[in-house]
Formats: sequence, structure tokens, C-alpha cells
Amino acid sequence: MDAGAVAELRASPLWNEDLAPTPAAGRTWSTYSIAALWIGMSVVITTYTLASGLMQQGMTWWQAMVTILLGNVIVLIPMILNAHAGTKYGISFPVLCRAAFGVRGANIPAMLRAVVACGWFGIQTWIGALALNALLTAAFSGWANVAGNVAISFAVFWLVQVAIILGGIERIKHLESAAAPVLLIGGLVLLYWGVRNGGGLGHVLDESVRLQGAQTGVSFWALFPAALTANVGYWATLSLNIPDFTRYAKSQRSQMLGQALGLPATMTAFAFIGVAVTSATIVIFGEAIWDPVVLVSRIGGPVTIIAATIVILVAQISTNMAANVVSPSNDFSNLAPRRISYVTGGVITAVLGIAMMPWKLYADASAYIFTWLLGYSSLMGALGGILIADYWVFRRQTLSVVDLFREQGAYTYRGGFNPRAVLALVLSVLPVIPGFVRAATTPGGQVADPGFLDGVYNYAWFVTFALSFVLYLALMRGEQQPA
Repeated sequence: MDAGAVAELRASPLWNEDLAPTPAAGRTWSTYSIAALWIGMSVVITTYTLASGLMQQGMTWWQAMVTILLGNVIVLIPMILNAHAGTKYGISFPVLCRAAFGVRGANIPAMLRAVVACGWFGIQTWIGALALNALLTAAFSGWANVAGNVAISFAVFWLVQVAIILGGIERIKHLESAAAPVLLIGGLVLLYWGVRNGGGLGHVLDESVRLQGAQTGVSFWALFPAALTANVGYWATLSLNIPDFTRYAKSQRSQMLGQALGLPATMTAFAFIGVAVTSATIVIFGEAIWDPVVLVSRIGGPVTIIAATIVILVAQISTNMAANVVSPSNDFSNLAPRRISYVTGGVITAVLGIAMMPWKLYADASAYIFTWLLGYSSLMGALGGILIADYWVFRRQTLSVVDLFREQGAYTYRGGFNPRAVLALVLSVLPVIPGFVRAATTPGGQVADPGFLDGVYNYAWFVTFALSFVLYLALMRGEQQPA
């Protein structure tokens, strides 16, 4: 890009330092950096307990593992496809959205993604606060009697994360790289404890049938569609905004190999640890303890509890910073690039995360899977279909970086909005709305007598992805591509 083009970009109201294309000198993330990013995001309490909702509904441990693995392999495909533009052009997710939705219309997918991230930020902060509260209770005998101890823990944990946000993206990169080995070792130590004290791995897994409770015998195929979609939905948000990270990758090989090594195996392995250790608690304590925060308080003395809880806190922070701060920070910045920086966007995310009352979102494991994960996966699928169709099929991986920052350019469409992309988004989501409404108004999220539209909702991500992909290309026929 010549000096004149750079000067033009800097003068544009659509540009700021955080949204600007990453220069070659700034692309320092190696395969390990990308893999560590995924390990840091995957090793977290919500992954540890991910199989719980599936098994409580009637799946066996191995059925839950197959479902989780398959869901993550599937979501890896759009993840790598969307990542390509970030690495090739050094652009973030909201800037990439400008090509399909228009330089102003990009705020539609950006805000849809940002709201989900705020909800996730709140959930992970709430879980981290509970872990911190357990740590303080173990360290100080009188902490449990302090009025509002959980609220204080929540505030402290929230403030620690805000401090990290203020350090910018490089601080997050270093955090993920340092956290990855710590989290893997912590998970393996917990598995060793469970297997050793539970009578061996075979015995522990035999006991896992007791985790199914009264739901034993439920047809796997009746549960599989919604469960698979929910597991795709778990990382459906990241499959959209992965350019926010791969814009810093050294090469396409680094981002593809790093993601392939870091995502499916880590998610499945840590979910397996959750099942194995929880099954072991049945043998050891006579009851199933799914929550690792509760478990560490039962394992040993204050030293053990403090060490284990520190690992849990690192897991929550590393996941929250990467998965739930980077994207909305860029998304909010895209609303008003000259007024909102990456750091300001991160603070907005942290505030909205509290306002969304995460303690309610995470209160019910079944509703969490079948309403929260499944519901927003429909929106993420629709956006993913449009972005991949636009970049890979319509534009054949060719973008005009300068026009992405021009108010009047190739991506202006009508007043900065591409009405065809917006129409494709709306039409693709419509079929899943009735099923979502029924699930959202049903305790636990599972409808007792599912009809056709409930079945459509169970495949929400797949339905909206396919529809938006086809509709966008059909609506864009005849549209001129930038030279």
C-alpha cells in the first residue's frame, strides 16, 4: 500500500489505530501462539461441565464425547475459512464485515456478535467469582461470614479483568501463551487424582451411568441434533470473529495448523476430564460433584484448595480475555472509530457483561445448552454463511483494503448498507424463530412434544448457515465486484 493510500486511510472516519490493517511487522503469532490461544480458551469450567447437560438428558459418557468432538470438528471448518481473510489482509472481523454488509452495515453483524460476547463475559466472570470466593473462604476462616462475600468476589474478579483489558491485545497474547501449559497440567493432575482415588479409569467410567439419573434409556438420536448444534454453537461466535486473532498470524499455515491442533482435541479432552473426575466423585464422596469449584473445596486442606483454585482462576481469565473481550472491543470500536478505541470497547463489554445478569444465564445446565447456546447459534450460523459466501465464492478471496475504509467506495452500497446481505440474514433466521420461542418458554429448554419447527430449531446453526449462504449468493447475482 503506497503512502498516498495510507494517508487516505488515516483521514477516514472509518479508521483508527486498532482497526487498521496489521502491518507485516505486527504479524508475530506462531502456530504455538494460535494453538495456545485455543487451549487457553477451551480449558475452562464451562467446558469441564459441558458434558453434564448432555448426560443429564440421557446420553452416555462416550455419546457425549462423540457429540462434543464432532461439533468442534464441524465448527473448525468455518473457523479456518473466516480466518483466511484476517491473515491475508491483516483485518479484523468488523472490517471484514464491511465487504458483505457495507461500511456502515457492518455494525449489524458486529453488534450481534458483541452482545453474545458480553453475555459470555458475564458468565465466565460469574464462574470465576465463585472460584475466587472459594479461594478466600479456604484462606480466611471468617470470609464465609462476610456480608456480600460473593458480590465482593465478583467485583474483584471483574476489576482484575478490566486491568488486563487496559493492557491491550499483546498482553492477552502473552497471557494465553503462559496459561496454556499451566491449564493442561492442572487438568491432568485432576484426572490423575480422580482415577487414582476412584479405583481406576475403567471403574470410574462404569460409574458414569449414575450421572444420567432418571434419564437413562432416552434415545440418543432424539437428543443428538440439538446437542450437536449446541456444541457447534459453543464456538460459533469465534468462527466469525477469528480474524481478530489471525490478523496477527505469521502465515496461513500458522493459523490453520494452530487451530486444528488447539481446538477439537482440547475441547474433547477437557470435557472427558470433567466426566471422568465427576464419575470418580461418586465413588469417593458418594455423590456427583460436577462443579470443580465445589470439588476442590472437598479435596484437601487450604494449600491444595488455593493451588487448585488459582488454576481455575487462570482458566477463567484466559478464556474471558480472548473469547469474550477481543471481538466486542473491536466491534464497539467499529461503531465510532474516532471516538471508541479497543480499550474503551473492552470496558463497555465488561460493563454490559454485568448488566446481562450472568448468574441467571448459567443457573440451569439444560437451559444453558438448549436455549442460550442453541439460540444464538442460529444468528451466528446466518452471519457465517454470508461472510463465507461473500469472501470465498462471490469475491474469490479478493478484497480492496482501501475501499474497506472509504465512506464512498466499492463497499458503500446504499448509504453504507448492503440491503441484500441484511435481507439474507433476516430470511435465513425466520424459520428457527418459532422453535426458539417454544424452547425459551419451556423449563429446561426441551419441548416435550416437538413438532416440525422444533426440529428445524434443533438444527439452527446448520439451517441458518445453509440458507444465508444460498440466499446471499442468489441476491448478489449481477452485483458488480470491486476491481
